[in-house]
Amino acid sequence: MREAIARADLGDDVYGEDPTVNRLERTAAARMGKEAGLLVSSGTMGNLIALLTHSARGTKAIVGNQSHTYCYEAGGASALGGIVLAPISNGDGGELDLDELTAEIFTPQDDHFAMPSLVVLENTHNRCGGSPVKLSHMAEVHELAQRRSLATHLDGARIFNAAIALETSAKEIASYADTVTFCLSKGLACPVGSVLCGSKDFIGRAHRIRKLLGGGMRQAGIIAAAGLVALNTMVDRLAEDHQNARALAQGLTLVAGLNVRPVAQRTNMVHFDLDGDAASAGRFANAMKDRGVLISARESTSFRAVTHYGISRADIDRAVAAASEAAAEVFGD
Repeated sequence: MREAIARADLGDDVYGEDPTVNRLERTAAARMGKEAGLLVSSGTMGNLIALLTHSARGTKAIVGNQSHTYCYEAGGASALGGIVLAPISNGDGGELDLDELTAEIFTPQDDHFAMPSLVVLENTHNRCGGSPVKLSHMAEVHELAQRRSLATHLDGARIFNAAIALETSAKEIASYADTVTFCLSKGLACPVGSVLCGSKDFIGRAHRIRKLLGGGMRQAGIIAAAGLVALNTMVDRLAEDHQNARALAQGLTLVAGLNVRPVAQRTNMVHFDLDGDAASAGRFANAMKDRGVLISARESTSFRAVTHYGISRADIDRAVAAASEAAAEVFGD
């Protein structure tokens, strides 16, 4: 990737003149089965641009109550777009509660209510253990949205992980959404960048929103060059991350004081909880650090471990051994 960055052909992407960015956007759109793509700095920006493009002020975007858009994107759609985020329940596998979704979609035509404009899906689902959401569920959600003439946006930050887990293609997953954002970073190992994909008309409007947010970049081919390497060489190897995550989960399950959260199908995430309180979690993290493994509690006594390029099976074994020693130190065994 560093070599590709150094050799990239460059131009001014604000004017659509960076050939490397243009090639990445075409490649990304083709991989998602969409007409066009837009390079953005992050998945959060891609999702925000999608919401601002799809939804008018005072309308509501229906999101999962455990979704990244709802929990981890600083309320950007509300703060910057006047969009109401209407949360509904996520199941353990990341699926939306269809009864709640139906109620939100078919809001009575009443001046008192914010009217729906968008449904947001996430696949894989971060807070639900990295679970891949089944295509049958995505199809049901998409069909419900279409009955109300609503668009569907997919936060596909890790869509290629989902594709491998579901034994399908990213294009097939994205076919159940009108627009999709996916990350070039995370498992694909780029230093920065995401791509928002959709119809030509949608991306044309999204381009203006990107500029409004200060997301217009000049010689952005240095980012796009790494993205092209990622799409061409890093997708198939994600299966290795899933294997390592399974090994990590199996190892941590044997550690007294740690409780690994089960998932129906594991991708590259392992969520686990520590017996005790927040102070115990802090001592556990410090004991892991003393053994050369960095980890931090996300919510009091909960931890998330993510496997990725650069993490080998030997690293997994070392992390499990460190966790066993650290837990014994914290709990005095």
